[in-house]
Amino acid sequence: MSDEKEMSFIDHLEELRWHFIRAIAAIFVFGLVAFYFKDFFFNQLVLGPSKIDFLTYKMLCKLSDLTCIDKLNFSIINRNMTGQFMMHMTYSAVTGLILAFPYVFWEIWRFVKPALYNAEQNAMQGATFFVSLLFGIGVLFGYYVVAPLAINFLANYQLDSSIDNQIDITSYVSTLVMLVLACGLMFQLPVAVYVLSKIGIITPAIMRTYRRHAIMVILIISAIITPSPDLVSQLLVAIPVYFLYEMSVFISAYVWKKSL
Repeated sequence: MSDEKEMSFIDHLEELRWHFIRAIAAIFVFGLVAFYFKDFFFNQLVLGPSKIDFLTYKMLCKLSDLTCIDKLNFSIINRNMTGQFMMHMTYSAVTGLILAFPYVFWEIWRFVKPALYNAEQNAMQGATFFVSLLFGIGVLFGYYVVAPLAINFLANYQLDSSIDNQIDITSYVSTLVMLVLACGLMFQLPVAVYVLSKIGIITPAIMRTYRRHAIMVILIISAIITPSPDLVSQLLVAIPVYFLYEMSVFISAYVWKKSL
């Protein structure tokens, strides 16, 4: 372990409490910013994928007439007295978490770091940067690719033309948040593989052996995340995830080569 002075269990709890307080404070500050600037964060960002002039829909129309999305057959409504206020609070908290994520992870890393050996600390240098970078890319991928494709399919899906899609604001926001955060976590695959390779659970040989299985899983996940039946939408999700898998194979091979 590092050479820092050993602390008692109570001292560790006190240290953890202050890391937790600082992390929550950062989320709170960014959440207040999102709460105050609701015209941008809610009207432009949160409601963005519900509007036909959203960037992704424009790009799909430029890509091909087959992928052009010219209508979103739904309207967003509020059925609860406190619904809009609670959504204002909810989206502010989630936005605060996303924006404060690098700092939150840094606080977690500062707490965990003293428990590691010097070699392990050196091996994990830059962890905050890479975890935050991958999380940010994943969030953008979820927001600009996965969420619009899913919202477009679900909004235009009808059992019968007599049924109107009137989506409650709670359902819309929760779906958007789930897809965006899920992609942010999914993009941590290279980091997870790096850690698992360092402790000997995963090897590059195992990942290469089960590559075909991984491709099938990726395609299944892509089909679930993007319920749209067209192949283009599923490939838009599957290709970046497969690229992450191949990157993870390379990372695992690098880790094992360094350990020899």
